[in-house]
Amino acid sequence: MRQDRADVVVIGAGIAGASVAFELASDLEVVLIEQESQPGYHTTGRSAAVFSRTYGPPAIRALSRASAGFLFSPPDDFTDVPLVSHLGAMMIAREDQMPALEALQAEIANRSPFVLLDAEGARERQPLLRSDYIHAALLEEEAHDIDVHALHQGFLRGFARRGGSFEANCEVKSIERNGEVWDCETRAGRISAPVIVNAAGAWADAVGAMAGARPIGLVPKRRTAVIVPAPEGVTPDGWPICIDVNEEFYMKPDAGRLLISPADETPSPPCDAQPEEIDVAIAIDRIQTAFDIEVRRVENKWAGLRSFVADKSPVAGYDSDRPGFFWLAGQGGYGIQSSPGLSRAAAALIRRRPLPADIQDEGLEIAAIAPDRLERVAVS
Repeated sequence: MRQDRADVVVIGAGIAGASVAFELASDLEVVLIEQESQPGYHTTGRSAAVFSRTYGPPAIRALSRASAGFLFSPPDDFTDVPLVSHLGAMMIAREDQMPALEALQAEIANRSPFVLLDAEGARERQPLLRSDYIHAALLEEEAHDIDVHALHQGFLRGFARRGGSFEANCEVKSIERNGEVWDCETRAGRISAPVIVNAAGAWADAVGAMAGARPIGLVPKRRTAVIVPAPEGVTPDGWPICIDVNEEFYMKPDAGRLLISPADETPSPPCDAQPEEIDVAIAIDRIQTAFDIEVRRVENKWAGLRSFVADKSPVAGYDSDRPGFFWLAGQGGYGIQSSPGLSRAAAALIRRRPLPADIQDEGLEIAAIAPDRLERVAVS
């Protein structure tokens, strides 16, 4: 370990840890530690992220809206490439799913720009939709693809420029409270700080247990992604991502091919997740049911972990029983698009300041992301 004391230790260098470390390093001495040899190995590096103001639960949508300014106009020295590129997104519905589509429409009416399309309008934007399947869709024209690597690396580079210290291969072995500071014993040595930020992704409850904190009920869930060829003679560039309104599947253009997923959420222990053949088969079946496409070949497949608590909203706040222990977890599949907003919110809470005004203006309240909103049980 290159240093043994800091103002803040951030555990986990995926998008959550990297972004909050970047925000905190502007005026605090921050050490960012990662158990793997490279940051973002388990989840961030496997994400096919999209920026959408209509995607996710209310707290995520508020944080995503608050992230738009950063994603579309990042700081001058943050990246050499655009962080976003136009995509468009359609939440699609069968006739029996119209109550869900109408509920979503009502919920986002005053917050997000969208157009309600009938079946014909939806098929104009995505011609492979089966006429006997699609009934209506909500089109968000301003949804964008996110360059996950550029965003993640921008946070890490910015953190380093602000004087932050990063340690890889630094698995946490134990965490103990010693007076006013936490002593964090790692594979690379000991680091002490009055504040620990638990941004350990799928391992967040395990890290919390080391500190004697009650679990937040985090459940890592496997998500499968598959790359298949587009139909012969068809160029998918310009098509929007199509997401089932109940999030049972999605299909997204990807460099002349199609990225498909069954939107699976299979509970999993924290691990190096791998795709299972049953999930690949389910993805293909659901896509072939909704779209006029026959999948004959799989070009690539992978899986990652998305971690959720019971209400699927993120957890950001100090533990009420463990002074200086801050939770930053449970972003689910929305951690990339919400990271600029959530990291600013978390950094304010870590400094014990109010949420930034623009985030409050988007409708986010501290209670919606606080750890103590969750039913928690004591650690035995």
